[in-house]
Amino acid sequence: MLTIVAFVVALGLLIAVHEYGHYRVAVACNVKVIRFSIGFGRALVRWKPRRPRPGQDTEFVIGAIPLGGYVRMLDEREGPVDPQERHRAFNTQPLGSRAAIVAAGPLANLLLAVLLYSVVNWIGVQEPTAVLGQPPASSLAAEAGLRGGERISRAGFEGDLDAVESFEDLRWRITRGALDGRDLTLEVAGANGRPPHEVVLPLSRMGAKEADPGMFRRIGVLAPFTRPAIGELLSGGAAERDGLRQGDLVLAMGADEIVDAQQLRERIRTAIGADGGRTEAWRIERDGRVLTLDVTPDVREEGGQRIGRIGAYVGAPPEMVTVRQGPVDGLWRGAVKTWEVSALTVRMMGKMLIGEASIRNISGPLTIADYAGKSASLGLTQYLVFLALISVSLGVLNLMPLPVLDGGHLMYYLWEALTGKGVSDAWMERLQRGGVALLLVMMSIALFNDVNRLFG
Repeated sequence: MLTIVAFVVALGLLIAVHEYGHYRVAVACNVKVIRFSIGFGRALVRWKPRRPRPGQDTEFVIGAIPLGGYVRMLDEREGPVDPQERHRAFNTQPLGSRAAIVAAGPLANLLLAVLLYSVVNWIGVQEPTAVLGQPPASSLAAEAGLRGGERISRAGFEGDLDAVESFEDLRWRITRGALDGRDLTLEVAGANGRPPHEVVLPLSRMGAKEADPGMFRRIGVLAPFTRPAIGELLSGGAAERDGLRQGDLVLAMGADEIVDAQQLRERIRTAIGADGGRTEAWRIERDGRVLTLDVTPDVREEGGQRIGRIGAYVGAPPEMVTVRQGPVDGLWRGAVKTWEVSALTVRMMGKMLIGEASIRNISGPLTIADYAGKSASLGLTQYLVFLALISVSLGVLNLMPLPVLDGGHLMYYLWEALTGKGVSDAWMERLQRGGVALLLVMMSIALFNDVNRLFG
């Protein structure tokens, strides 16, 4: 139920803001708006304001199918127009006014993203500190000399370093660098009196086409550092059977020193032999004493693979930090974040067109609904971040030069500005058909990706 509610709220808000952008600028340009609709199909609710705007008699509607919306304006191309109101028809407006009305929808979504990111910055959010867990062997981080436990104080591209506020901040920079093919310089904070030093992650070698867990595994930044402690035990599990207790700190498994919980989980998963779990001597710290226990993980079948399990929660909670900014700085960072996400989205679209990025990056309504529910379950700030991301995507998508989208209409106006005449009706019809066909292909790919992610 939470997923459905979160998805409907997100969709309704983003569509309403988009259409309100069109509506508000149309009114400002003295264009008569006949209907403002959120959703399609049969009208569930309809009303007119008791005090309408001067010269307006707009009907507001909520439709039964909440997958879009529209603002219907007075237009000679859609039916007869009273000569006395012709000056208020959309098609009779100057080119600049028409372009502003069309562009206002996507821009409203981008402005909403700025506001949402700013609100998150003002409220503050608890995030793990930028301390690295142990990277997998042969990953870029391991090759760069990172071993786990390093605190990253600053990071940047082309030597322009600035402060890293949290682990999520670091992951965002890594994502940008991997997808853009740019190396990321990390400044590792000094420890035990040692000065800080710099490490370069050669992300340009990645050739990453999509931001998936496999990409982060190859880079070597999977999760923040967490102490390799044993948490709650399951009754009858290997941990309870072999004498482990809640609170034990694991120092080593066999000959391998254990640095963090992520490494410990990986070692447990692979501690299997031909006949079952592989018995190893675990060196642990308990109440200030160092003990050695022989532990044999149970073997489970998951996803067609045999993996080791000990029947206990592995890992202490990571160290957290509250990331919060003041009014001006929070607003500025909200604008910067919106710009960065927009720019990355545009670059990824371009890479998908030329085959340098996977079309598996395209998500549809099922994935969006899934993320809506997950983010809402994590709290208000995570849900606001999700809304901001989707709002950016909606704004950028609608600016694409496809005939059925706002960006396609802006391309028509650009042609009109350059040639002095509008696109002919015959060409308009051809372009609209092509745009609808391309949009259907994109929707089909998105739905296929959704099903593959959720049920594959």
